[in-house]
Amino acid sequence: MFDSATFHDWAGFGSLTFQAGASFDSVTFRDYADFGAVLFQSYAGFGDATFQDHAGFGGAVFQDGIYFGGATFQCNANFGGAAFERALSLGPLVCAGRVTVSQAVFDGPVTLWIAARRLECRRTRWSSTAEVRLRYATVDLGHAVFEYPLTIASEATSFVLPDGRMVEEHALAYLSAATVRVASLRGVEAAHLVIADVDLSGCLFTGTVHLDQVRLEGACSFGKAPDSHWRHWLPVRFTERRTLAEEHHWRASQPTFGRGWNEAVLGAGHAGPAQLAPVYRALRKTLEEAKNEPGAADFYYGEMEMRRHDCTGTPRAERRLLHAYWMLSGYGLRAVRALGWQPPWSSPLCC
Repeated sequence: MFDSATFHDWAGFGSLTFQAGASFDSVTFRDYADFGAVLFQSYAGFGDATFQDHAGFGGAVFQDGIYFGGATFQCNANFGGAAFERALSLGPLVCAGRVTVSQAVFDGPVTLWIAARRLECRRTRWSSTAEVRLRYATVDLGHAVFEYPLTIASEATSFVLPDGRMVEEHALAYLSAATVRVASLRGVEAAHLVIADVDLSGCLFTGTVHLDQVRLEGACSFGKAPDSHWRHWLPVRFTERRTLAEEHHWRASQPTFGRGWNEAVLGAGHAGPAQLAPVYRALRKTLEEAKNEPGAADFYYGEMEMRRHDCTGTPRAERRLLHAYWMLSGYGLRAVRALGWQPPWSSPLCC
């Protein structure tokens, strides 16, 4: 029992075994707190604990329930490689930096309540149903494994503790908005994935398996095509539509139409039209099944654009037909463009 204690220097509990309940409620760690490879055979409680420096739980094993409700991490919190055997929830907690659960294993149903700048879930294994409710965070799910339904959702208001208290978010006051973003779904089996009210404008989708089965609910937003730019001293205008981050990266790398598109960030890799066309097709199917026809139309346009620019997988004759289809009617989605090609003497009702 360490309730309400204060550790002024480095606190090292690495590789210890707690056979009975370990209670660190309302404890203050002013320096680094090391719980790496600790075995918690019974309940582990860190309610309202304050970690003023980095906190390490990497490789820890939680065999029973845990509680981090109201815990505040003023730097980073590392749970990488940890095993949660019977944890029902993790949080609600607040972290001013990065929460890492990469390569962690969740053996039972669990809910994560996390307000943080970033959440790293790379190669995390979820062996049961799970729900991840976030505020502020940018989450990376690259190569994570979902064996059962997993929900990633944005929480509109501050988390509430079981006793009715609101979780204070002073550690995140430097962030302007509580928008939740997904950074990557590469390598993920998306058939069990539900995404709700999340910003997907910077998400990397190439390499996602069964992307056409992902469920997008609520206000999930994507990137937008730039309004216009100048090419060879002539103005070029793009029609507003939903776009993928990887199309932005590819177009930004092309000298022909690179201006106005967002350049790739470090580690984004390279994806061209051949890789992006099936991604647009899968997302179009997802929105069509959800009866979101306007959104599906944007992804159909993106799919056609990628096929038109694909010099490796699309035959030249087909690319020419697609180019004509684009010029005449914007793939059948730009009625004004089609009217512009209509001869002045023809009837408006002509086919």
